[in-house]
Amino acid sequence: MKNSRIAIIGGGNLGGAIAEGLIKSKFVAPGQITVTRRNTEALQQLKSQGVNIMSDNAGAIKQSDVIIVALKPYNVREVLDGLKANFNPKQHIVISVVTGVFLNDLSAIVDHGVPIFRAMPNTAIAIQESVTCLCHKGASEEQIKYVSDLFDQLGITINIDEKLMDAATVLGACGIAYALRFIRASTQGGIEIGFDAKTANLIAAQTVKGAAELLLKLNRHPEEEIDKVTTPKGCTIVGLNEMEHQGFSSSLIKGIGASYDKIVK
Repeated sequence: MKNSRIAIIGGGNLGGAIAEGLIKSKFVAPGQITVTRRNTEALQQLKSQGVNIMSDNAGAIKQSDVIIVALKPYNVREVLDGLKANFNPKQHIVISVVTGVFLNDLSAIVDHGVPIFRAMPNTAIAIQESVTCLCHKGASEEQIKYVSDLFDQLGITINIDEKLMDAATVLGACGIAYALRFIRASTQGGIEIGFDAKTANLIAAQTVKGAAELLLKLNRHPEEEIDKVTTPKGCTIVGLNEMEHQGFSSSLIKGIGASYDKIVK
């Protein structure tokens, strides 16, 4: 599996981010990656880095070993139905990063016994900071290790049951937007108390990064770290309590629930 050639079918935001992350991680050389899109002009930045750019999906599949499907959910069946004859179980593995398309759906389209994975990364994959949840069907231990290693270059991977993949989409992929909205709100608050926008944004973003690293590197529970900065009668606890009075935690939990309800309907 080492030095496998990778084709990304669908060079949109996520497909392009995966290609960028793979290049930066040096997991494969740029020339071993092919990205497809109808409008190849939109992929000139990748082309300038040495990535192979094509509009021919079938050609990309034939010259590759690992096929990453990064299409929109509504056109997966249409596109893959026209490509099924190009998949070879002795050559290919298929990795879908498409929301809401199940392993059984994929195997019904790619019906030649090709090993199939579902992966749910987020757009931080472009800077090698994604969390990617994985599940699979018909894959060998070697193939499972390869796919885990691939996405480990781009952040961290977590193997989960497929029934949790929609939840992983909300918490990990939609979660990027939730975190960014928090940073934006903190920036606006920083401007209100005296900072210029650029400085407030820098402070807010680095503070969130530091908070996340405390949990990840020290294996802490959030409340442990909160307790360290909430001194009696201090400004932190006053601010936290006011946020809770205004529904901070409740609104976030409800938002996650609303996103999940939307994705499973």
